[in-house]
Amino acid sequence: MTDETPFQIDGFCHLALVCSDMRRTVDFYSGLLGLPLVKTLELPDGGGQHFFFEVSPGSYLAFFWFPDAPDPVPGVSSAADMPGYGEITSAVGSMNHVAFTIPEDRFEDYKERLDAAGVRTGFILNHDDSPWGVAAKMHPGVFIRSLYFLDPDGILLELAAWTREIGPDEARHEPRTAADRTARVVPAEA
Repeated sequence: MTDETPFQIDGFCHLALVCSDMRRTVDFYSGLLGLPLVKTLELPDGGGQHFFFEVSPGSYLAFFWFPDAPDPVPGVSSAADMPGYGEITSAVGSMNHVAFTIPEDRFEDYKERLDAAGVRTGFILNHDDSPWGVAAKMHPGVFIRSLYFLDPDGILLELAAWTREIGPDEARHEPRTAADRTARVVPAEA
């Protein structure tokens, strides 16, 4: 940490999401993906549960189960589908997707495992700086490879592997502002 750094942030402690069925969530994240379930809490006054899965030492994926949580609204509270299959836009303040780091040489194996378990998966994508942001084949400009899939509650997940070092010269786009957006109006249910 330098004197100019306002906070010493060493990584993510946890990301907390909401599920509809904690048993199914444990089966998926611990049983299928192999993330150890390391901490469970019952919330006071029947308020629900809070469970933690270890992703790597000191980093956790946590889930709340609330007995009265509203149903998800794909395309608002989360992406409606996977890249290449449908709309990936979600609302301001929503959690769009969670990406897990994997070894680059395991994509095909992990895709086969997910497919065999009945999990709907997308394509293995080679992200690059081309106009479409994705290349059909690997090349030196590919900076990350991805495989997207959905958890039982429709949470968009990604298996990802960096394929090269990312340098400071790659942060070159001017940030857009609220004035640059046109908010999509979501019609109220009748």
